[in-house]
Amino acid sequence: MKTTTAKPNLRNQQRVDVSADITIEKPDGECLTCAVANLSRSGVMISCSEKAVQQLIPDRKAPAPGHWIPVKTRFSVPVVPTQPVSIIAEGSIVNMRRVARDEFHLGIQFAEFEGNGFDYVDRYVSQLLADLRKSAGA
Repeated sequence: MKTTTAKPNLRNQQRVDVSADITIEKPDGECLTCAVANLSRSGVMISCSEKAVQQLIPDRKAPAPGHWIPVKTRFSVPVVPTQPVSIIAEGSIVNMRRVARDEFHLGIQFAEFEGNGFDYVDRYVSQLLADLRKSAGA
């Protein structure tokens, strides 16, 4: 399958709040399901439990620059309201923060998308941002 590399200059993209499930696959093939907190063209913030963090991040230490944790993500976005498409993207866990007693946010930076994944994410994020601007102006 053809892959598309994420655009490296998109690190500071606007994020949009999204509520969806996401599957995180570790290099050893183990998969965990977490929740998407927000999405941008360059990455995704996931919300997960302490147990999931222990499975994803050795010693529960926030990843240091250059020592990011490689993962594969799978999630869906609605390209058109009736037709969600599956996104598969390679990336790395680049940060972690605790937001509640048993809730952590992990930042995953995308590195490579399968197929048209980047285009679908780009289209979805653009549409959500346009909807936000419309509702703010109303």
